[in-house]
Amino acid sequence: MSRRELALGAAALIVPIFPAHAARRFDVRDHGAKGDGIAIDSGAINAAIEAASRAGGGTVILPRGRYLCFSIRLKSRVTLLLGEGAVIEAADPARHGGRYDLPEAGIEQLYQDFGHSHWRNSLIWGDDVEQVAIIGPGLIHGLGLTRDGPGARWKKQAGERPLSMQGMTAAEIGHLEPDAAMMQGLGNKAIALKNGRDIHLSGFTILKGGHFAILATGTRDLRIEGLTIDTERDGIDLDCVRNVVVERCRVNSPNDDGIVVKSSYALGRAIAAENILIRDCDVSGYDMGSLVDGTKRTTQEIAPDRDRVTGRIKLGTESNGGYRNVRIEDCRFTRCRGLALETVDGGVMEQIVAQRLTMRDVTTAPLFLRLGDRRRGPEGTGVGAIEGVTIRDVDARGIDHRFPAAIAGLAGHPIRDVTLRDVHLSYRGGGTVADAARRPQELPDVYPEPSMFGVLPSWALWARHVDGLAIDRLTVETMAADQRPPFALEDVQRFSVRNTPLWR
Repeated sequence: MSRRELALGAAALIVPIFPAHAARRFDVRDHGAKGDGIAIDSGAINAAIEAASRAGGGTVILPRGRYLCFSIRLKSRVTLLLGEGAVIEAADPARHGGRYDLPEAGIEQLYQDFGHSHWRNSLIWGDDVEQVAIIGPGLIHGLGLTRDGPGARWKKQAGERPLSMQGMTAAEIGHLEPDAAMMQGLGNKAIALKNGRDIHLSGFTILKGGHFAILATGTRDLRIEGLTIDTERDGIDLDCVRNVVVERCRVNSPNDDGIVVKSSYALGRAIAAENILIRDCDVSGYDMGSLVDGTKRTTQEIAPDRDRVTGRIKLGTESNGGYRNVRIEDCRFTRCRGLALETVDGGVMEQIVAQRLTMRDVTTAPLFLRLGDRRRGPEGTGVGAIEGVTIRDVDARGIDHRFPAAIAGLAGHPIRDVTLRDVHLSYRGGGTVADAARRPQELPDVYPEPSMFGVLPSWALWARHVDGLAIDRLTVETMAADQRPPFALEDVQRFSVRNTPLWR
C-alpha cells in the first residue's frame, strides 16, 4: 500500500459527525493540492469543497502535509477532515503573492469593531451554511493572519477602551487599530461563521488565530469540543448565538479573552445570546505558543490593554442584545483574569449559572459583575439589567490583592438577585490603610474591567448598588497582611449571609 493510501485510510478512520457525509470522500490532492508548504493550496481545497457540495454533501480529506492557504470557503453539508499531521497554514499576502477574500462591503461598523463586523476576510469562513463540520487531529496555523483591526466608529472615549489604555499615545493605539483601508486583502480570523446552523468543530488545534481564532455570529446549534487554541487575541467568540455547547477545550490567550459570549450589533439589530453551555474547559494566560509546545511559559506579565495577562471566560463587552440561560461549569482558570459577567450596552443578562470553577494565579478579580451605562448602540438604547446570577462551588487562589470579587451596579439600576454559595477566595495580601479609605468613583460609562475602579477598599468582596445578594459559605483568606476589611457593601438591599466566618 502506498504512503498516500495509508494517509487516506488513517483519515477515513475518524468517524464523521454527520454519517451521511462519510459516503462520499474527496481527497484535496485529487483536486491539485500539494501539501508541501510552498504551493498555495486554497484553490484546490475550495475545488474539493465545491465538488462535495455539488454531490449533495461529503467529506473533504486533508491528509498529512502542510497546506499553504488564503481563504477557504465552507459549503453546506460538507465535513472538512484534518488528518493526523495535516496543517493548514495561513498564507502571508506580503510574501505569498495573494490575498484573503475581501471584507464584506456595506456593513455598518458603528457599534462594534472591524473584526466583529466582517467574516469573509478569514482563513476559513462560512456564511449561512448548514450541516458543516471541521474535525480531526490536524493543526490550523495562522502564521499569515493579523491580530489587528480598526475599532468601532462610535467614539465616546470613556467607554471605547479600558481606562488602563489612557496613557497610550495615538501612534500606539494606531498600531493596534489600523485604518480599515489597510485591512484589504488581509486575513484576521482563523475561522469565521456568520449565521448558519448545525455546525460542529472538533478535535483540532489552532495556533496563532489572528484577531479571533473562532468567531461565530448569529450561529445556531453549534458544538465546539476538544479543541486546543493557543493564540494572540480572542480564542472563541460566540456573538448573538443560540443553542451552543463548548466543552473540553483548552484556550490560551494572554492578550485577550479566552472564551467569550457577546451580543453585539454586528447583524444590524440587537440579538440575545441564549442557551449556551461552556463545560469542562481550561483557559489560561501563558506566553503565546507555550500551551501547544507544553512549556507553559510565564514571562509575559502585561496584556496590550496594560492590565495583567487576560485569558478568562467572559460575557461581554459587546452587550446590545443581552444574554439568557448561560451555564459555565467545571472549568479551570490558570494565570489569567477571573470570570467576568458584563452588560453595558442595553442588554439584559438573566438566568446565568457558573459552578464548579477552579482558579489559580488570578491576575485581576476572580469574579466581576458589572452593569454599566456605555450604551454603544442606536438612539433609544437603554441601561440594561443583570438579574438572576448564581455562582457556586468556586475555589480561587493566588489572587492579585488589588482586586476583590466585585459586584457593581449603577445608582437607580442595581444588579438584582445574585447568589454566592460555597466560594473560597485566597488572596496574596498587601492592601494598605490608604487603600481602605478609598471611595471608588461611579464611572457609569467606562469600559468594564476590574481595574476600572482602582484598588478597592476591601480585599475579599466589594459590592455596590445591588438588590438581592445572598451569600452562603463564603470563605476567604489572605496570605500576607492586608489593612483593608475583607468586605465592603454600599447601597446593597435584600442582603443575607450565612456560614461565613469573617463576616461581621
